[in-house]
Amino acid sequence: MTRRIVRTTIQLGVLTLIILLLVFFLDNRFNVLPEALHNALPTHQAGLVLVDITVATCSTLNILSSCKIDGAKWHRVEKELYLSRGWLTHAFVHIERKREAELTEKDRIILDIRVGSLDPVTSEKNHGAEKWESRPGGIWLKRTSKHRESDNANAITAVDVLFGTDAVEVRPGWELAQQPLILPNSGPENQEAYLSVRRGPPAAVHKPTLHVNKDGKFKILQVADLHLSTGPGICRDPEPPLHNGTKKPDLVVLSGDQVNGETSPDAQSAVFKFTHLFIERKIPYAAIFGNHDDEGSLSREALMQLTHSLPYSLSEIGPTNIDGVGNYYIEVLARGTSSHSALTLYLLDTHGYSPDERQFRGYDWLKKNQIDWFKTTSKELKESPSHKSYTHHHMDMAFIHIPLPEYRLIDDIVTSTGSRPENPTAPGFNSGFRDALVEQGVLAVSCGHDHVNDYCSLSKSAEGKPELWMCYAGGSGFGGYGGYNGYHRRLRVFEFDMNEARIVTWKRIEFGETEKQLDKTIIVESGRVLAV
Repeated sequence: MTRRIVRTTIQLGVLTLIILLLVFFLDNRFNVLPEALHNALPTHQAGLVLVDITVATCSTLNILSSCKIDGAKWHRVEKELYLSRGWLTHAFVHIERKREAELTEKDRIILDIRVGSLDPVTSEKNHGAEKWESRPGGIWLKRTSKHRESDNANAITAVDVLFGTDAVEVRPGWELAQQPLILPNSGPENQEAYLSVRRGPPAAVHKPTLHVNKDGKFKILQVADLHLSTGPGICRDPEPPLHNGTKKPDLVVLSGDQVNGETSPDAQSAVFKFTHLFIERKIPYAAIFGNHDDEGSLSREALMQLTHSLPYSLSEIGPTNIDGVGNYYIEVLARGTSSHSALTLYLLDTHGYSPDERQFRGYDWLKKNQIDWFKTTSKELKESPSHKSYTHHHMDMAFIHIPLPEYRLIDDIVTSTGSRPENPTAPGFNSGFRDALVEQGVLAVSCGHDHVNDYCSLSKSAEGKPELWMCYAGGSGFGGYGGYNGYHRRLRVFEFDMNEARIVTWKRIEFGETEKQLDKTIIVESGRVLAV
């Protein structure tokens, strides 16, 4: 018996070792392990500078080739340059970095990087007799052995890779190369790899404080279901585009499915495309996720960490002891320099697909601990000095991605607010969030998910008293479906008039009556839900 136990233990140990070696080999060549186990985003530690950069290429036909080189010297940027779509060839950018205190006389720090087929001295003006060093992928480096330069803001301290001909860089202090990396059998059309570099230490990120405007109003633009891809992507069910100019909103709420996971092998590139729109216009924005965002290269946690880190983002990971990523609230303060809260916005994660397809097919639901968190938080805020000191009607609203089961109640639909071409794909299980919203005095909730639904429902008590407005935004992105008799993409606006404690909502469409406030409706008056 003892021999059998020993023999079995040895066999299991050998089998485990073989499996570990196999996984290590496959990950070394094909990056098969989840991104969470890799360094998915570029890291930087204070005092580190870059001294070299290269591209390592490996082939499935050559078992001796490797896409991971000397780990003691090189750090691999965990983004496969062919987006894991190359059958035979794979490639990764590698960087060598050192602490400034550890630099030797032989070390040369990187002051500048270019990408192209020609030496920058011959292809660009004003470079004089500068010496540029060539590296794989069409990379050119300008380096110096004068280590005092490492303190200069021009020193390269971090490198990342973004993808697509429409790639943009939104992080302060970062700069995107103008040309893609030059690779053999380059990646998918319009999804080429571009280097992005940061000079100096990480820049401070601006997090705005929201205030009601001088006229007592505050405007929220809800953007639902953008479904952006890595690279330009393909427009689904397009209609002729027109530009619609209007005043800027005070806040943009992105209510989920910003990223179309299955067409986003590099989700970071997709995130930068939509955040770029708000950052360059200095518009604060906040995001929650839908059922498609984390189907690409980044998890919900990584997506929220990335979005939270960007300028003008008010997005938060939220408490980690409850279900979901992105359960949080935003306070809009009274006008001027007041510290009193005039408006509270609750944003909650409605997850993705049903965890129990047998009993409740379709989509997931808000969990009990999320609802408990919401109720506890709401009660605590109501008792806080910031809320109690506000002398006007304080108003509350919520945003989610997947609609609540009550959206299905046809008799509650107010037809003047929009249309219902789709049956609402709400969860099969009702966890009671609608009742919690009413209990805490929330006046309205708005969702996305069903792209061509853009109506509002008026939810009432058993006695017929108006209790809660429940709205759809309507889909805005061409990466998601449209159709349904020529549906035009749209956005929903909520305007809060704190003087009158009034909420007005309407939509803007991208084609046709672009100047019209479509289906404009007053849904709250004097701080009370208004029947229409």
